[in-house]
Amino acid sequence: MSDIPTILITDDDDGHAFLIEDNLRRSGVNAPFLRFSDGQEILDFLFSRTQEPSFEPDQPYLLLLDIRMPKVDGVTVLRQIKADPKLRKLPVIILTTTEDPREVERCHDLGCNVYMQKPVSYENFAAAIGKLGLFLSLLQLPRFTPQS
Repeated sequence: MSDIPTILITDDDDGHAFLIEDNLRRSGVNAPFLRFSDGQEILDFLFSRTQEPSFEPDQPYLLLLDIRMPKVDGVTVLRQIKADPKLRKLPVIILTTTEDPREVERCHDLGCNVYMQKPVSYENFAAAIGKLGLFLSLLQLPRFTPQS
């Protein structure tokens, strides 16, 4: 049992996922990371429909979630997480290139905790993720203990 949350990165872009993890580590985030390539993979993990990697009860988690992904999009993932009484307290940060104000509002209405737009340029992207890392270091996250 650890107080350091496992950071779940769900992004279909390998480059973005690498930059997110790399820049969070550079900003001092010392946490385990798990990567998921699409919405179906993260749902299978959270709803314990897969053995590897395995969901660990009584472990704090933080989900960084892209919107535009294959198989199941991020909005659908967010909707399913927040509709489930066992998962609804899972902190979700939407991290996406989508800047449509209607999408921002919809994600907040569905229960995302933070909506952050990915900058286009590498330098701005790296700087934004570094700032996210500083923000994460200040957060107090609840343990994620789904009810049996």
